[in-house]
Amino acid sequence: MWCLFKVMSFILILGTTHGAFQYRRSVNPEANMNISQIISYWGYPDEEYDVVTEDGYILGLYRIPYGKTNNDNNSAHRLVVYLQHGLLTSASSWISNLPNNSLGFILADAGYDVWMGNSRGTTWSRKHLYLKTDSKEFWAFSFDEMAKYDLPASIDFIVKQTGQEEIFYVGHSQGTTIAFITFSTIPKIAERIKIFFALAPVFSIKYSKSTLIKMAYKLKSVIKAFSGNKDFLPNTSFKRFVGSELCPLKNFDKICSDILFMMTGYDLKNLNMSRVDVYMTHNPAGTSVQNMLHWSQLFNSSRLKAFDWGSPALNLIHFNQTTSPLYNVTKMNVSTATWNGESDLLADPEDVKILLSEITNHIYHKTISYYNHIDFLFGLDVYHQVYREIIDIIQGRL
Repeated sequence: MWCLFKVMSFILILGTTHGAFQYRRSVNPEANMNISQIISYWGYPDEEYDVVTEDGYILGLYRIPYGKTNNDNNSAHRLVVYLQHGLLTSASSWISNLPNNSLGFILADAGYDVWMGNSRGTTWSRKHLYLKTDSKEFWAFSFDEMAKYDLPASIDFIVKQTGQEEIFYVGHSQGTTIAFITFSTIPKIAERIKIFFALAPVFSIKYSKSTLIKMAYKLKSVIKAFSGNKDFLPNTSFKRFVGSELCPLKNFDKICSDILFMMTGYDLKNLNMSRVDVYMTHNPAGTSVQNMLHWSQLFNSSRLKAFDWGSPALNLIHFNQTTSPLYNVTKMNVSTATWNGESDLLADPEDVKILLSEITNHIYHKTISYYNHIDFLFGLDVYHQVYREIIDIIQGRL
């Protein structure tokens, strides 16, 4: 995929030289903003925090304490909603659309205290107390560590900061994966969750048709050789250039959207093409090679298990057993509502069926026939299909 970016850039230079690209859509200013700037740009209050995990990673945590329509800054009485992004995205995914179609802004305007987390290794969480980001040690993690360290640290911080003992949790994609692990293995964190809202939930990928997952599975050695043991698809200045300079061009906006679709499923009619530059400049937001290798280990498996370190001896060191342990979602007692799409290539409907059979406290489920993996973030009708229902469930109307 990174090679495609380079080819597109070369074509851009040639096309510009020969006048092939006469029409250019205006670039959205958010394409060149960070998360705090996007929040402030739309007139919302913004707070930014650094959360330090038990193993020393420093995570960027963002807060919208109230909305534009309820600007009483006394947030003590507001219910807290925590949003956790998915694989290769960041907290920006919750505020990338216009305010009336971005969950972060919608919840703030509905009267909630909104917090948005960032997993280690993504654009806004690339710091450590003592490890350098160019070291192999910094990148020696997968979603195991996100579930064991990142999510508990973020939730504990929010509880301490707000004084509220319970919060609502919304996860998308890998944001649901780490929640299933955390809530089934760390009871004290699970007790803090009122309701878990799982969008495009991923617990197994036996039936996944995602190009990204297939690539990780088939090209494990190539990925490792190309990227080493460090980061995978980080958000670089070159990719931001592609998103802001190339994607607004006529004939190229569809190519940019196709890059998104090849990993997640096709649904052009439900994508706001005028926002593609924002989506592409903020994504992919990076992760570790080890995290992608972890996902590749799960391909064709109906179970979710911890990262296999490659030998019985290493597994024994990490897990006190010679094989990587399985995660058991039946041990999770959190009230859970789920939404999935039949056109989702990553969270395949067959995998979702396996997951749903194991959720013990399942309060709501909806399948949307035409939804792909990113429709839950960027879909034109996502407010009516999903976000309004989340608010209805929180308020006890559904």
